[in-house]
Formats: sequence, structure tokens, C-alpha cells
Amino acid sequence: MSKALSTFALVAVFTALLMALSLAVARHGYPYGAIGVRRLDGIADAGSFLPLAAVYFFSAMLMMILPIRAAGIVLTHAADALFWAVIALFATIVGCLVARWAFGQSSVLWALVNWRFLFAAAIVGCHFTMNELRRNILLRSLFFVIFAAATLACLFWTFPT
Repeated sequence: MSKALSTFALVAVFTALLMALSLAVARHGYPYGAIGVRRLDGIADAGSFLPLAAVYFFSAMLMMILPIRAAGIVLTHAADALFWAVIALFATIVGCLVARWAFGQSSVLWALVNWRFLFAAAIVGCHFTMNELRRNILLRSLFFVIFAAATLACLFWTFPT
């Protein structure tokens, strides 16, 4: 957990510094600053967590039914990578918003209240409790159904914005 927190903090600081640089360059009238701001804002969207959550929950569903060796392969080659992508994406969003807040856009922090960040929290929570879920056969069966429903909901449900 400490590795996830330190990774989150470092990516957020780097992103905040890059966004601050882009905002400062744009404030001085150079068009390159606006390009940097647009590129960082392009990936800083809470809607990006929906497809990541669908793939993560599908891999978690497979980990519930596969034998331990195959589940380990799914964990190390899919679920772990998706977990770290979610950490990096959320840190990028926070870094962009903090830099904008530092440049005087005080209402921008309200973007963190978006309900779609619950998908990121669900991925992180599932990842940290995956060992406990695999140990108990009842939890494995229950969470197989929950992960299947979550996968289908993330893929096919039209969530309001």
C-alpha cells in the first residue's frame, strides 16, 4: 500500500509541475503552453476509468474461477498492470487539478467530486483485498457473480454524466 501511495504522490507532483509549466507558458502568450494544457487535460477525465474497470473486473472474475497458477498469471500480467494504470491516471487528474488551483482556478477542485471516481476506488479496493477473496470459497463464488455484473455494467450500461 505504501508503494501505491508513493507512486500516486510522485506522479501527481510530476503532473502538477508539468501542468504548472504549461499554464505559465500559456499565461505569457506562447501557444505551446496551451498545447501542453490540452494534452494533460485530454487524459485527465474521470470517464477513462469505465473501460479500465471493465477489463479489471473481467480479470478479477477470471481470478475467482481459475486455478491458482493461472490466476497468478492473470494477476501479474493483467490486474497488476491495470491497477498501476488506475493509480497513474488518478494521480495525473489530481496533479492537473492542483496545478490549476495553484494558478487561481479555485473552483476546479470540485471536479474531484465526480461519482465516476468510485470506479477507481473500486479497482484499488478490489486489488488490495484480492488475496482475502481467493482464500474463501464462498467469497470466491459471491465475488465471481459481483465481478461479472460489474464487468457487464461497465461495458454496456449507459451511466449518466
